[in-house]
Order: sequence, then C-alpha cells, then structure tokens
Amino acid sequence: MIPRLPLAVTCGDPAGIGIEVFLAAHEEIDQEIPIVWFGDSQHLPKGNSFTVWSPDKPRVLKPGLNLYQINFKNLAVPGHADPENAAGVINAIKTATNFAREGKVAGLCTAPINKKILKVGANFNFPGHTEYLASLCDVENAVMMLTCPQLRVVPLTIHIPICDVATNITKKLFQTTVKTVCSSLIKDFNIKDPKISVAGLNPHASEGGTIGDDDVERIEPWIAQLRSTGISIFGPNSADTMFHSVARSEYDVAICMYHDQALIPLKTLDFYGGTNVTLGLPIVRTSPDHGTAFDIAGRGLANKKSMVEAIKTADSIIKARYNAN
Repeated sequence: MIPRLPLAVTCGDPAGIGIEVFLAAHEEIDQEIPIVWFGDSQHLPKGNSFTVWSPDKPRVLKPGLNLYQINFKNLAVPGHADPENAAGVINAIKTATNFAREGKVAGLCTAPINKKILKVGANFNFPGHTEYLASLCDVENAVMMLTCPQLRVVPLTIHIPICDVATNITKKLFQTTVKTVCSSLIKDFNIKDPKISVAGLNPHASEGGTIGDDDVERIEPWIAQLRSTGISIFGPNSADTMFHSVARSEYDVAICMYHDQALIPLKTLDFYGGTNVTLGLPIVRTSPDHGTAFDIAGRGLANKKSMVEAIKTADSIIKARYNAN
C-alpha cells in the first residue's frame, strides 16, 4: 500500500493557542492521521523534538512531529501578538495551500489567525482565512460552513455590520452558496440528497410581510427557483424555531443570513468541538472554530477538542474525495 499524503496543519499566530492545541491534538491522533506542521521550529516549546519534512518526498514521514520550516522574524511570546511575525503567518498558509494544489499534501487544517495583526504587520487585505484561500485557489465564491455532530450551518454573510446584511444578500450570492453547499455535502459528506433549511432574514421570516418584505419578496422566490432544479430546500423559516432537536432532525444544513444567526446555535450546542470547513475549493480545508485566544495562550487552559475535530473532519473529507474517484 502506498503511504498516504500528509495533512498540512498551519501554525496560525504563534502567540495564540494554535501551537499548544495542535501539539495536544497531534499527541492524540499521531498514529491515526499523517500530519505535517507548517511553522517555525523556534516557536515549539523546549523539549519538543521534530523531523524536517520534505515536499520532494511528501509521503515519507517519521514517527513523531514532522515539520516544514517556515521562517518567522521573531520568537513568539504567548499572549503577545507581534505584527513583525505577520508575514510568517501568511507564508505558512500560502505555502501549504500551494502544496495542496500541487498534490504534495492531502489538504490543510489552519490554526487561528488574528486579522488585525496581519493587516498591521503585512497589509493583509482579506476579511479572513476563507477569502484568502479563495484568492489563492482562484475561486470566486468559497463558502464557510460550521459543523458539529448535532448541526451544520452556513452564514451567507460573515464579518460585516448587521446594518449591511440585507443589501449584501443578493440572488446570486444566495443561489451560488446553496448550490456549492449542496454539491459539497454530496461529494465531501456522502449525503446523497441534502436537505437544506433556510433561516429568515427578519424575525418570524417577515411574518407574511408584516415585519419587512425581504423574506416574502426576495428569499421565497429564490428558494422556489432552486427547488425547481431538484434541490431539497425549504424556507424561509423563523430562526427562533429552527435549532431545537426535532427541527434539526429534518435538515442536513441550515443556511443562515448572518454570522451570529449561524454561530450562536452551533456554539451553544458544542462550544469546544465546532469545526470550520471551507466549501467550494479545489483543496480540502478545515480549521478549529475558535480564535487565537491570546488571553489564555501559554497558560495550559486551551481546549484541544476543536483542533482534534478539525483534523479528523479534514481527513474524512479527504477519504470521501479519494473514494469518489
């Protein structure tokens, strides 16, 4: 049997909790999933041994931690973000992405970044990982899906003010997102006929037009058009009744109108175990559903569960795509 290509795990901001949750996750699943960490060896805690991995022999991994060296300007101090290290953070993501596109790694899982630090230190002009990866992969519309065992959610809009949500939700965005989600659930999650529930934009999904007209005049017709193509989609539904256990059993993914409408129910159900999956890319990409957590970095308080689940989810998608070919 030919050895498997490794999963790349990028270091994220080295002053955050990314390194410690990765090392804890790696210790748990080292023998189960081949992994290469993309980061700077100087940021590893003292006493951590490693083997330098070569993309020229991508399937050759040694027992223990395998590392692809990404040079950073400075040592990292837990909890103290350093803008001078921003270029290294970005380089780790770009290099791992390019290797995934070239078939040198099976996919990537990204540790958390801090967008403000990247912007200050390296003029990073993307709202987040998702948009940057879409640019690197020449994809117009990548889709962010958050998942845990009880729920999958997709926010149509992400990091924008709530007052801008309605104008940013266009027919093209809505229908392109739904089509991407549908095809990804079939290809990556082995769901043959995905059932998609759409949350209303306004309270009570506009209540027949008495609380705004967005849901009735815009979203309902868009849904009807998609349903006519064979997609199992229904709504818009009142968001306050969509996420209890009985309602969740009736769909495979919820399309939500804005960031918090999607993330509040998921994080309430599984605060530590949520996973971010980027749909619509030619490569596999996941990440933990948490930030850099500078306030607890280096204090031994970080929970590894989301990183473990992100790595396992990436591996599951990689296997699904392999078996489909």
